[in-house]
Amino acid sequence: MVKIITACSMLALLAVTPSLATTKPISSIAAIVNDDVITSADVDKEYAQVQKEAEKLPAAERTVTRSTALNRLVDRKLVEQKIRELDIKVSDEDVRLAIEDVKKQNNLDQAGLEKALAGQGLTVPQYKVQLKEQLERMRLMSQEVRSKIQVGEREMHEYYDAHRADYGGNETFHARHIFFKLDPKASAEETAKTRKLADEVLAKTRGGEDFVELAKKYSQDPAAAKDGGDLGTFKRSDMLAEIGDTVAAMKPGEVSSVVASPAGLHIIKLEQKSQEKGRSFEEVKESIEEQLYRKKSEERFNQWVKDLRNAANIDVKQP
Repeated sequence: MVKIITACSMLALLAVTPSLATTKPISSIAAIVNDDVITSADVDKEYAQVQKEAEKLPAAERTVTRSTALNRLVDRKLVEQKIRELDIKVSDEDVRLAIEDVKKQNNLDQAGLEKALAGQGLTVPQYKVQLKEQLERMRLMSQEVRSKIQVGEREMHEYYDAHRADYGGNETFHARHIFFKLDPKASAEETAKTRKLADEVLAKTRGGEDFVELAKKYSQDPAAAKDGGDLGTFKRSDMLAEIGDTVAAMKPGEVSSVVASPAGLHIIKLEQKSQEKGRSFEEVKESIEEQLYRKKSEERFNQWVKDLRNAANIDVKQP
């Protein structure tokens, strides 16, 4: 006897039969890190996050791949395993206090915090999970990395001397130049002629002839006839890069080789180099120490994660 499937019975069958079109695909394994699994769905989610972060970078640095996402997940998994191994704990109270600190630093009440999180696509419970993970990593960093770092007085002084400009201690220069105008559209013959003249004048300066008098005689800077090519006192950043970079590498009394710039050719004599006082070492010592400490921490942490990778059993199933 043939059974007739009515409209009603057909609806009943559809109600209990899963549709292939709506069935979610089973997530495959992307990698196994020691005993922990990273799925392709994990990689998809991380890849989307990496792409979102890349949007804030310069165009040349925006290229990201799934391998980038997978490597981040592997590193994160290794850190999570180390946290478990060392039994690092962060309590709900620790998270609550951290949230209160965030609200205080950003001048937010609870409603303001929730609104700010919503703008980032986060709920408060999701934020608490993220914050707990961050606190765990910070404690791991402190225990495994930062506690083993030292910043010495000597390296702080060296950093201060190398970055005086960052603390208001700019170098200033007093220089003169002999200028030879060179039209970008000039023929090869005209360019060679101008270059030959510049080389001849340079030889005269090296031979001991007076730079001021040579500037008055040969420089095509309109003011040179009166001021002997005087550029005045300036900071490195005030001048064309070619001139600023040249004087920064010179000692007072030195004469440069022929320097090419978009304007033409220059022979430069550095008359004087000075250092503005700026903020003292004692005033900025604490911030320098923190900056060096943070830099060393990052370098040591990267090496520490690299060592974890070398010691781990990592089986990548998908590139």
